[in-house]
Amino acid sequence: MIRIKNVSAYYQTVHGTVRAVENVSFNIYDNEILGIAGESGCGKTTLMKTIYGNIESPMYIANGSIELEVEEMGEQKVIPNQEIHRYWWDYISYIPQASMSVLNPVVRIKDQFLDSYLRPEMRALGKQALLKRMAAYLEELELPPEVLDAFPHQLSGGMRQRVIVALATFVHPKFVLADEPTTALDVVVQRGILTMLMNLQKQLQNTFVIVSHDMGVHYQTTHRMVIMYAGKVAEIAPTDVLFERPQHPYTEMLINSLPRLGDDQQRTGIGGRPPSLLNPPSGCRFADRCYLADAHCREVQPELVELEPGHFVACLKRTSAYSLNAAESRFRGDASK
Repeated sequence: MIRIKNVSAYYQTVHGTVRAVENVSFNIYDNEILGIAGESGCGKTTLMKTIYGNIESPMYIANGSIELEVEEMGEQKVIPNQEIHRYWWDYISYIPQASMSVLNPVVRIKDQFLDSYLRPEMRALGKQALLKRMAAYLEELELPPEVLDAFPHQLSGGMRQRVIVALATFVHPKFVLADEPTTALDVVVQRGILTMLMNLQKQLQNTFVIVSHDMGVHYQTTHRMVIMYAGKVAEIAPTDVLFERPQHPYTEMLINSLPRLGDDQQRTGIGGRPPSLLNPPSGCRFADRCYLADAHCREVQPELVELEPGHFVACLKRTSAYSLNAAESRFRGDASK
């Protein structure tokens, strides 16, 4: 559905250029839940804004392209990132962070729905019919119809988040971006929101992209994951493969930091801190925190290499070992002939 090709998104500041996302490439497919994970400041939200086409100064796309495939009048079309904004809400929608700051605090929920959806093609339904349909949809998301008459401050954090999800999915878009959809919610409400998102994806048969720094969220909900570090992609794999056989040292450390039932061993965080994106290192950006890194890692940027079908990793140590093993296997195969 979406092809991301060598995309770099920067911020121009008074202190210099912040390379928030650099040379990122991967595809997002139909009918999947894709997770994007990494520490705060690794470029997740910037990448989401770039995919959504929400490019505002001081942010800009330095290079690369994003292509969205849409179907119009029975024909497949490829839409470049400069035109994606024309397909907001109907084809691609966005669930942002901080529900309280997204909803207008002095406008009732029903009026925020009407502002979003009372467009020419929906006016034929009439306002009352549209409100009735909205109430029915809220009930599907376990919200009482009375929510439509409420102001945002009269709702709990979990209810506001469900309202945001309802706004983003009301017309069943094919592609939904969810940026930290469970941030600042307690664990019980988090579970409810995640279950709702998974049920919506199954019902609508569309594509969800969920951004979160919480690896537990991804383990519960996603089919495939992209691990980002300091603006670059470190690893891409199906979620079960990633948790069973992580290849990048950063991914290993993220997974090893998770608590496990029945395991009372003390967990340790990742030492050090990410590099400044004003002046990122010339080699691997994780080298200063990596237990495998050597001088070569600090000089050469690793490229994404496919170790097995659908499993990509950007690590000189892991991909060079793979290359040597593959070459040795080929040599043995030729020798046997």
